[in-house]
Amino acid sequence: MSSNMCETVANQAEVPDEKGDSDKGLYDNFKTTKKPRPPKPRDAVTIAVSSRTLFNMAQENRIYEQEGLEKYVSYQQEHEEEPLTPGAAFPFVKALMTVNARLRDLYPESDEMFDIVLVTNNHAQVGVRLINSINYYDLTIERFCMTGGKSPIGYLTAYMTDLYLSKDSKKVQEAIEAAATMFTLERENDLSDSQLRVAFDGDAVLFSDESEIIMKTQGLDSFFEHEKQFANKPLAQGPLKCFLEALGKLQRKFYSKDERMDCPIRTYLVTARSAASAGARVLKTMRSWGLEVDEALFLAGAPKGPLLQKIRPHIFFDDQMFHIEGAQKLGTIAAHVPYGIGQKYHRGIALQPSPPGH
Repeated sequence: MSSNMCETVANQAEVPDEKGDSDKGLYDNFKTTKKPRPPKPRDAVTIAVSSRTLFNMAQENRIYEQEGLEKYVSYQQEHEEEPLTPGAAFPFVKALMTVNARLRDLYPESDEMFDIVLVTNNHAQVGVRLINSINYYDLTIERFCMTGGKSPIGYLTAYMTDLYLSKDSKKVQEAIEAAATMFTLERENDLSDSQLRVAFDGDAVLFSDESEIIMKTQGLDSFFEHEKQFANKPLAQGPLKCFLEALGKLQRKFYSKDERMDCPIRTYLVTARSAASAGARVLKTMRSWGLEVDEALFLAGAPKGPLLQKIRPHIFFDDQMFHIEGAQKLGTIAAHVPYGIGQKYHRGIALQPSPPGH
């Protein structure tokens, strides 16, 4: 914009406009809402969730698969006044909102908080039911991405996404980084309504799979020797390192207000590694990143499910499906991170590739 044009606009802005003032007053009266404004994306931690992770849409999905798109859309429109029931990501989203409420109390002008975006390949005609459901549960979700049957993955970067959660494993694999597949639980644990709890596996989740490759291909003894030899060399970052980093940044905002002991975010490292044999490199890696977790739990190969049942996280991330399945059986909300060599193994046994044509 030229300087002359700027001056003209400035001069025009100084001229009283009774109608404009009146309209502004009218707008101010109507813009008041119970829901707080969404934060600016450039400052926020953006969590993108699909409609089927936020809500349980199993019945609607069956209609789509068995009767087709038009029947599905018609059903959604006919039932748009009926709120959808909560899905696997619903408790996690509610916990994010709890953290936001605390941050707004401490930092009223800050946009450093969670921004929740609904990202779905649903058609816009289904949007009314999604909006009604979000309002029914008083969720703070103002940004939508509805792509009418096309994959929404290409929009994740534009929405400045830090974490993407979906029930569609193909979309998660397409997203590559900072993404996980969620699963519907048959039973649930009681979760904290005052603290967001996030649990992470280590290798191939927070860290790269370089050490896991050694274990899978050369055995446990070689893995222990490798970790001892490279104990002072930090591991490369994994797909969710940046999400842990974002959580740590928000945690420090509470620490700076002397609320460390009452922080509404708690993080856990839950790893199958042995502490004495392979734990030092993990802790030194996190120290080199300037990151910390509130609790580090080394299980030395023991099942993770019972311990996770005690922690009761709102979400647990792991790269291996047998850990996900074990957690789910005991009521833990788990999300699969499809990264690294672990995708080629199940319970330590290499998966055989499907024969051609299958």
